Amino acid sequence: MRKIRVLAAKPGLDGHDRGVKVIAAALRDAGMEVIYTGLRQTPEQIVNTALQEDVDVIALSILSGAHDYLFPQVMKLLEEREAGDILVMGGGVIPEEDVPAMKEAGIAEICGPGTNTQDIVKFIQENVKLS
Repeated sequence: MRKIRVLAAKPGLDGHDRGVKVIAAALRDAGMEVIYTGLRQTPEQIVNTALQEDVDVIALSILSGAHDYLFPQVMKLLEEREAGDILVMGGGVIPEEDVPAMKEAGIAEICGPGTNTQDIVKFIQENVKLS
């Protein structure tokens, strides 16, 4: 069986990548293939990379507060490219009151600071259907 492929991405002008690197390592340790985009990616760059790399999951990480624009923009671009089957998760500093709007936009799960990495691994394993 093939490994789950995850794109870990830092959209926007956020320059803090410690958290996404911890998540990437945990996913890799769980047997997943992880591609990390690096800092300051546009939604277009993230979606293009996700399609080029044929990923199952996009894990977005943001601390800058621009999640309310950038996350829905990624979802819109995925739909436009007929790639709405990619599981998209968000993490970082996202106020609790913003979570319903993120889920409404199509983000499958929001993982804030302190989320156990094993819970993230389990969520992905339970929600990605490999063909």
